Amino acid sequence: MFTGIIETIGIVKDLKKESENIHITIESSITHELKIDQSIAHNGVCLTVVKIEDSQYVVTAIKETLNKTNIGNLKINDSVNLERAMKLGDRLDGHLVQGHIDETAICLKVEETAGSWLYTFAYNSDSNNITIEKGSITVNGVSLTVVNSKRNEFSVAIIPYTFEHTNFNSFAKNTIVNLEFDVIGKYVSKLNQVNT
Repeated sequence: MFTGIIETIGIVKDLKKESENIHITIESSITHELKIDQSIAHNGVCLTVVKIEDSQYVVTAIKETLNKTNIGNLKINDSVNLERAMKLGDRLDGHLVQGHIDETAICLKVEETAGSWLYTFAYNSDSNNITIEKGSITVNGVSLTVVNSKRNEFSVAIIPYTFEHTNFNSFAKNTIVNLEFDVIGKYVSKLNQVNT
């Protein structure tokens, strides 16, 4: 489990394809604290550390992950939002995040306002995923509050700290991002489907 509070940014240093998998080498300021077999969220995707060498570590993304997330779009020198799994007993500053991406979304627009940024995203109209005003959403692993919730579209407001310390500062129109919808909302939505 994660909280959606990004610890640091990692930089993609190498991508190696093996069969239908991709081995991703990341350089990060937290590499020296990692252990083999540890779970880390990369743009919200829970991946396992399989190798550590100096300031770099390797994770492997399988076909299922590549099909359902933006991990397959990564290129050398791309920035990746990183968060290690939460510790029991720590404060939950964001919300409960599983590291299991529901779907991707496309950035429709980025608006700079007086001291913040408003990002609008659209997601698959065929999915049963929903957002609600003031509800939680995870975008590229970042725990955020929904504003302007519409059918298959929503916005989030980003403060300067988040803009500077996540890869939100690299988003533009048509950027593909990972979405994990609020787990409580997913259960409610599923119950509604079953009962109708």
